[in-house]
Amino acid sequence: MSESTLGQFSEIAALCREDDPDFAVHVVEHLINWAGKLAVSDVHLNPMADGLEVRIRLDGVLHRVGIFPTFALRKIVTRIKVLADLLTYRTDIPQEGRIRFPGVGPEIRVSTFPSLYGERVVARFFPEETRFKLLNDLGFPAEIIQVLRRALAETSGAVFVTGPAGSGKTTTMYACLRELTEETIPRNLITIEDPIEVAIPGVVQSQVDLRVGLDLATALRYLMRQDPEVVAVGEIRDRTTAEVAIEASLTGHLILSTYHAGGAAEAVGRLLDMGIEPYLIRSGVLAVVSQRLLRQVCECAEWTDNPASKLGLPAEQVRIAKGCERCRHAGYMGRFPIAEFLVLQNETIAKAILERSDVVTLERVALDQGMVSLWEHAINAVKEGRTTPLEVRRVLGWGEYWKLAG
Repeated sequence: MSESTLGQFSEIAALCREDDPDFAVHVVEHLINWAGKLAVSDVHLNPMADGLEVRIRLDGVLHRVGIFPTFALRKIVTRIKVLADLLTYRTDIPQEGRIRFPGVGPEIRVSTFPSLYGERVVARFFPEETRFKLLNDLGFPAEIIQVLRRALAETSGAVFVTGPAGSGKTTTMYACLRELTEETIPRNLITIEDPIEVAIPGVVQSQVDLRVGLDLATALRYLMRQDPEVVAVGEIRDRTTAEVAIEASLTGHLILSTYHAGGAAEAVGRLLDMGIEPYLIRSGVLAVVSQRLLRQVCECAEWTDNPASKLGLPAEQVRIAKGCERCRHAGYMGRFPIAEFLVLQNETIAKAILERSDVVTLERVALDQGMVSLWEHAINAVKEGRTTPLEVRRVLGWGEYWKLAG
């Protein structure tokens, strides 16, 4: 993190003055504006014994930027809760809300959670609605976009976007929905989400409400009576939701959804582990996209052929992140996606699923059938100088799974 960025936070922290009864209003306003200009995805406020620690997530990496004094802790948290329309007198339960600035800046989702020294707050900044609007804006390779569009053109079946938290799954699903709104012959597009992250014109969006028993699975069953043609489910978290979604895909509906899984083959394995019958997966699921986001190295990076810098990856030369004023001394600027696309309609892959093959076998079969793995995409990005071996290891781990493709 650059000295100028840390200096800007210090200026915000200096607004915490015990003799100013309204200091929390000014601090929160400046904190939100500052975080928005930095294009952070999250701001973490962690209550500590000596104050309120502030961390920001920038390009997927968490940075500690400073701390607010102890006397400011409760007032700053309370001010954020007021803006998010949360119950300020309840500090013993988790709460969720939103901060909206009509026509100005990004929308912010606020989550609070009780901890030892007070309420912890995480504020997630949603990008502007015009950003990453369509599939071409995401930065995927042309072949991934082509097969994804082919799947979206189908009238039935399920398309799942998978990956860990923060890998851009929801962004991809929203881009798919926007693509569908631009079809010549419009389809009835409906979503059920928890929560709704971005409003999309032309799509009917609904949110679960556990207070009245409207969970994802229940809502999905009711939506089948709303004459939908395309249904997007925010995230599949359990067997019931997965089963209802796949069964809906078998009755003339195109289903889009996301869930957590390490890779495309692992995503299929997770469905099997949930107890979903193989024949339902074989017949109902069109494709699985597994994606990650890698930080793009700044122009200040240098090339090297030092074996130690390659971190075991098969590349003749690699770039090492250095850091400059342009990248705020982080060495990286922005992120780009990599993805693997598993088509389940392939007969060989379908056979492996029906035989309940384990994840390793499914992975091998998929690679033999032409799937380009996340590791292969990542190594190609290293060879092209778009990212570094250290970033690949940070995101994909320290194993040697790339050798499966060899």
